[in-house]
Amino acid sequence: MKPVEADEGTPVSIKIRERILAARKRFHANDNIADFIQPGELELLLDEVEAKMKGVLGSLVIDTVHDHNTDNTARRVAKMYIKEVFAGRYVQGPAITEFPNAEHLNELMIVGPITVRSACSHHFCPIMGKIWIGVLPNEHTNVIGLSKYARLAEWVMGRPQIQEEAVVQLADLIQQKTQPDGLAIVMEASHFCMSWRGVKDVDSKMINSVMRGSFLKDANLRREFLSLIPQKG
Repeated sequence: MKPVEADEGTPVSIKIRERILAARKRFHANDNIADFIQPGELELLLDEVEAKMKGVLGSLVIDTVHDHNTDNTARRVAKMYIKEVFAGRYVQGPAITEFPNAEHLNELMIVGPITVRSACSHHFCPIMGKIWIGVLPNEHTNVIGLSKYARLAEWVMGRPQIQEEAVVQLADLIQQKTQPDGLAIVMEASHFCMSWRGVKDVDSKMINSVMRGSFLKDANLRREFLSLIPQKG
């Protein structure tokens, strides 16, 4: 894309939104929109979020002028959202080097637990958990490094998410990258929207799974995968 031009008074968020709408694409909370952000615009977006966050703090009746603890909170929050916890929305996916399955590996491989951090798109409260990934390759499967599974998980989870949708997004991404005979993902996570607010249940966790290909068709393979995952909880 061309470098960002001089500001003409239109907020950068509006410019990005107009590009997405022109392309007839989604921009839901858990979508990646990096293709529509031009060089230099992420910093401008950070400035815009900072300004809006100052308004939020003002509406919460917080004196950010005289309170030394919050005088730079708006900037910190803007940076946290755009460059840290929601970075998976605004940056391209991690570079993944794929290798051919030269040895024709076809045995079950399990990666995990991978620690993941996200935030629910309902309240922006943290989601903290672990993921296990099972892959049944075939001779045509692309092999990727073990650390790359963690990178892909981090990229997908680095957006406001709903756990049920997050594991499906991750499964779609790994399926696309590796083309295995079977793919299984199990995620277990604590949701701060329950422990920090609401019923304040600190012990409840959510566990869900996605099964694709051989894992969906072969009950024995599915049981083998689940039996090799350490006891959760």
